Amino acid sequence: MNAKSVSLGLGLFSLALGAVELLASRRIAERLSVPGGSGTVRAYGVREVVAGVGLVQAPAHSARVWNRVMGDLLDLGTLAMSVRRSPRKRAVWGAIGFVAVTTALDVLTARALDRSTGKTVPVGA
Repeated sequence: MNAKSVSLGLGLFSLALGAVELLASRRIAERLSVPGGSGTVRAYGVREVVAGVGLVQAPAHSARVWNRVMGDLLDLGTLAMSVRRSPRKRAVWGAIGFVAVTTALDVLTARALDRSTGKTVPVGA
């Protein structure tokens, strides 16, 4: 795996996802029963765009990918609250699955970048 290329791809993905979250925040919030509604989705969209810009500018910078991991955990926490509000909504469960897979890719990429730069990778991370 070329971690720098994957990181660049994650940056482009963040830009696209952030744009969708900004442009369709109300619809996403309603579909996923997001606590805080469209304001929360818009805030997460801004976070994605900022993460995307950072990764496009410096795709070999592992801290920027680790920041995506933290954002993923925030997303998963918000989706967990959505499940409590609407446990039978398939869209929420689909979003959780999607974010979980993305989180795994982010962690693998960040760890690979850490290894390539000689940074210490925490045990269990």
